[in-house]
Amino acid sequence: MKVLDLKNTILNIKREFSGYFKERDAEINGSLLALLSGEHILLLGPPGTAKTLLASKICETIEGGNFFHYLLTRFSTPEEVFGPLSLKALERDEFSRRVEGYLPTAHIALLDEIFKANSSILNSLLTVLNERKYHNGKEVMDVPLFSVFGASNELPEEDESLEALYDRFLFRYSVDYIQHEENLEALIFENAEEFQPSTRLSVENIKEIQKKAKEMPVDPEVRTIIRGLRRELKNSNIFVSDRRWKKIINVLRVASAVNGHTSVDRMTVVLLQHMLWDLPEQRETIRKLILDRVVSGGTDTGKLKQNVFDLRNSVYSCLQQELPDTVSCNKCFVEEKKTSGGLKSSRFAGVAAPKSLTFNNALDLLKHHMEFPSHTYSLGLDYGNTNGSLSFEGVAEQFRRRYGFEFKLSLDYGDKKLYEKEYENLEDRLNYFRKHVQEEEKALEETLRENIWISGQDSKEILIKYHSKNTDIYEIASHLNEVRSLLEKPKIFDVETEEVKVA
Repeated sequence: MKVLDLKNTILNIKREFSGYFKERDAEINGSLLALLSGEHILLLGPPGTAKTLLASKICETIEGGNFFHYLLTRFSTPEEVFGPLSLKALERDEFSRRVEGYLPTAHIALLDEIFKANSSILNSLLTVLNERKYHNGKEVMDVPLFSVFGASNELPEEDESLEALYDRFLFRYSVDYIQHEENLEALIFENAEEFQPSTRLSVENIKEIQKKAKEMPVDPEVRTIIRGLRRELKNSNIFVSDRRWKKIINVLRVASAVNGHTSVDRMTVVLLQHMLWDLPEQRETIRKLILDRVVSGGTDTGKLKQNVFDLRNSVYSCLQQELPDTVSCNKCFVEEKKTSGGLKSSRFAGVAAPKSLTFNNALDLLKHHMEFPSHTYSLGLDYGNTNGSLSFEGVAEQFRRRYGFEFKLSLDYGDKKLYEKEYENLEDRLNYFRKHVQEEEKALEETLRENIWISGQDSKEILIKYHSKNTDIYEIASHLNEVRSLLEKPKIFDVETEEVKVA
């Protein structure tokens, strides 16, 4: 089967299952991808959430393969999973099981309540899951197993063997009850007949796509994302083994091969959210980390925004001056705090008194003026007509006449040159980001649409996050413009002509 045909086959299977299993798109994607990549999948959740039904129906899509299904209990015996002892072998004083029809000969297996497996089953089960080998007496059998679907109502207890079993399941999904009423009504009122999938995959299809995926290259930005994720997970005390990372990359290769891609791109990394968590409460944290990195890609607007903020604050710090008198804004007010003797003004007894916003240094006054250029100010505690409605330039002129104080609206030569160079560097980065984001945004929706492994919910959130990049770029541009205005030649207001002159 060609890659295009396989992709269409997977799409048809997904449509069939999504029509019956409501709110299970992510689990359906993971189940199919687990089959194709030869990994195991765990469905964790309360009873009555169709875990077993979903797993069994997914397994039915495989033709030409053997299927094994068993419900484990604490009293299950090895004979029930691996087959009964061979009486003929016992007559020859040999220990051997009749494995036909049991787990050692299955291509697909569904083990319900898997963490109830006891010690008599666990050791052989671990070897089958990880190494695809079964020790049948003296013989070591190759097991044709592609994937085991494990279903459980609860996480394993604190037991080293059970923890090792849990680690064998690369894909993990926490399944909950249906949330939306219309989906629940469709399930209980409309799906009267038992679901039977009509589209099939063959064992040969699976082997072929696994072979094709082995040499699939991984994009450099995917490697960067993986390295960053590893560091962040370690910082959050979430540890992922080297073996697990290797298996994850293989899954990404298979997913990309089915999509018909020539390499593993960063959008495929979204799948990692279902392969990295140990506890259900870790899922959202990990999901956010992954989506943030997938969206940022090579354009980390957050880092650029911080760099611009740092430059802006540094320039403002160089302009810091203590004012010779207090300046109050006539249009901005704050609530006056109560004192031990009560409110300062009896007119506002019982409520907080409004108080004019005041400034004692040139930096804060300059920031306020740039944000509210039309506001007027009063000097000191004199609210008379003379000093009660001054523009920012008027305040500067009053300070010059009264105190010989000049606003430092420009930087020293050395500082100015240093900041201008940094400004030009940040402006170049902004222009690059703006162009990159605009070009990428055009192709983003198509990229998400043609990637069959990304769920509708993930696609929607990625688009929302991506649109926020444009908001970041707008904010960055605004703050850079503010920096540029501070780096330009100082502007001095001439009171007599009421004109702004450039020094």
